[in-house]
Amino acid sequence: MAVPKEIKALFERYSDDGIMTIDHLRRFLVEIQKQDNATVGDAQDIFYHLHELELGLNLDAFFKYLFSDINPPLDPKLGVHHDMTAPLSHYFIFTGHNSYLTGNQLSSDCSDVPIIDALQKGVRVIELDLWPNSNKDDVDVLHGRTLTTPVELIKCLRSIKEHAFTASDYPVAITLEDHLTPDLQAKVAEMVTQTFGDILFFPGSEGLKELPSPEFLKRRIIISTKPPKEYLEAKEKKEKDSEDADDMNDLDEDCDDEDEDDEGDITSKRYVAREYKQLITIHAGKPKGGLEECFKVDPEKVRRLSLSEPQLESAAEAHAKEIIRFTQRNILRVYPKGTRIDSSNYNPLIGWMHGAQMVAFNMQGHGKSLWSMYGMFRANGGCGYVKKPDFLLKSSSHGFDPRVELPVKTILKVKVYMGKGWSDDFKGTSFDVFSTPDFYVRVGIAGVPADSVMKTTEARTNTWTPVWNEELKFPLTVPELALLRIEVNEYDMSEKDDFGGQTCLPVFELRRGIRAVPLYNFEGEKYNSTKLLMQFDFA
Repeated sequence: MAVPKEIKALFERYSDDGIMTIDHLRRFLVEIQKQDNATVGDAQDIFYHLHELELGLNLDAFFKYLFSDINPPLDPKLGVHHDMTAPLSHYFIFTGHNSYLTGNQLSSDCSDVPIIDALQKGVRVIELDLWPNSNKDDVDVLHGRTLTTPVELIKCLRSIKEHAFTASDYPVAITLEDHLTPDLQAKVAEMVTQTFGDILFFPGSEGLKELPSPEFLKRRIIISTKPPKEYLEAKEKKEKDSEDADDMNDLDEDCDDEDEDDEGDITSKRYVAREYKQLITIHAGKPKGGLEECFKVDPEKVRRLSLSEPQLESAAEAHAKEIIRFTQRNILRVYPKGTRIDSSNYNPLIGWMHGAQMVAFNMQGHGKSLWSMYGMFRANGGCGYVKKPDFLLKSSSHGFDPRVELPVKTILKVKVYMGKGWSDDFKGTSFDVFSTPDFYVRVGIAGVPADSVMKTTEARTNTWTPVWNEELKFPLTVPELALLRIEVNEYDMSEKDDFGGQTCLPVFELRRGIRAVPLYNFEGEKYNSTKLLMQFDFA
């Protein structure tokens, strides 16, 4: 594989007679990689990793280091480094939507398998829809009023307990959509307390004046749902009407079920299961009245509000600052609009730039939106909690407004040197059948509207190891919310260009210097060999 001219020139600058010593490498780490505190020991570690223990590194060994897993774009030594002692409302939280669905929203199977997959990827909020089973004597999880096949609640709870903390020690919240009678609510309370035991946190009857911190709730599970009324009004008329109506809005579950009060003929009144109510840590619900009521902050209690993506966009037109103020103490959950029956997703920045903590995503809805979600939660050691920027946490008359274009704070400079690994990870005919591939790279920013852009390199023709040597510049007004999107495609003259890998990285944690950037497939699984060699700097 040919070494790019710029890399050769760097090697010559930091070597003597074709050999880079430990001291040369330390200087390279400080001056080019911008690792200001790099020591001789750090350079020695690289030598040991490369099994170069004697004279030093030649050009091939140096190039091998640059492309190796010990030179990633995010610093693995950082781990969890954000302050984790603030209230939960101060964090973006990795959140799933209808976490039990294996496919589309209308007819796919319900299972605990996607719940396990989500937890293993670091998701910290799992959503379950609870319905009586066919005999009305037990609880199933399914997407109501659809053809989705149910899975038993107890199976989901046991899987959550087993896998909750495999990827992260920080708390898992279970958001419940509850369509149950009081006797089944009591059964759920018993299942939840028996399954989770001491790892279940709940505040008791008083409720919370302030949300606890992720650190306080480490390795604990919490429940969030709408508290049942002291008397349960019978739902027979409303539910029959809903079943008869062939209306897509039934899928917009929070408007229909979670957040609207049920009204109809009161045919019976029964006490709710108090033990169920006491398990709720974060109370959900939408107050009666207009948007002003929705975003009112109560100094005596905290709550969770759920809005669909179009509801949030509409509310933000006139109430952006009120929404941000609300999210400084309370939880805002955003969920996909009901017409996304294919389990697709939306731009998560819609939620994040307004302070929404729980931007709920279909984890089976692969594509650019989900790649951005993965990008955000690669930050802070991948623990599923990312501290919100200060400007979303400070109350002032001149608060942050995502619609107002701000001055440029910094310029991200990205140099795309080259790529390799496709010949190992892709079959020979994955791209052109009769010729070697023609790769190009799309690089851009997912962020506030003023920062969002995609730029494209030239295509390099007929090569499995393309060299681009192109620099791209990205002015950033809000770097704290910016994600670097990278996508490789293979040019196809007669058909749609072929996909060749992608990744997304939090700009606010990018390491400066020349880095080996691993690429992922469409579903978000990391390739064994495919990487780009890139350089990052800020001006």
